Amino acid sequence: MADDEIWDVTDIQGTPTGTLHRRGDGPVPAGSFHIVASVCVVSSTGRVLMSRRAAQKDYPLAWEFPAGSALRGESSRRGAVREVDEEVGLVLAPDDLVLVGRVVEERALFDLWAAAVEGEPTPWIDPEEVLDAEWATLDDVRRRWEDGAFATPWNARFAQLWDVLITRVAEVRGAQG
Repeated sequence: MADDEIWDVTDIQGTPTGTLHRRGDGPVPAGSFHIVASVCVVSSTGRVLMSRRAAQKDYPLAWEFPAGSALRGESSRRGAVREVDEEVGLVLAPDDLVLVGRVVEERALFDLWAAAVEGEPTPWIDPEEVLDAEWATLDDVRRRWEDGAFATPWNARFAQLWDVLITRVAEVRGAQG
């Protein structure tokens, strides 16, 4: 999460406008967006991987699914794969991701993806980004969300995507065979 990250500025459909934005320069211009991508990693046991944000980040010590901004020239799918690798050390293939949905936020287009993994691999966390990571049931995730333990932006995200998330988690787990 360096302040020198460069993002594509997009329109509301997620199409790059040709303008670039540096993270350290504040929010993207009003009426414009950047892509934020997250992955709900689903184990073959049916549990999902949550990560806890590092103390020095915005929303310190709050839970989330691994997430971050897509970089210049990067699709949402590729940004999501990169963020999971950077934050929790799990390598996913872009084609393994299934879109849960998109939430239009004030200055970001938030895409939530789901992807299945075999077993419950041990996360390798980047301490600059993540304090902890753990496998949990969706009921545990919902309890933590309702208890206010998730980073604040996740309230609107879950409110819009929760029912679809439950369906996608079952689908990607079922596709594992």
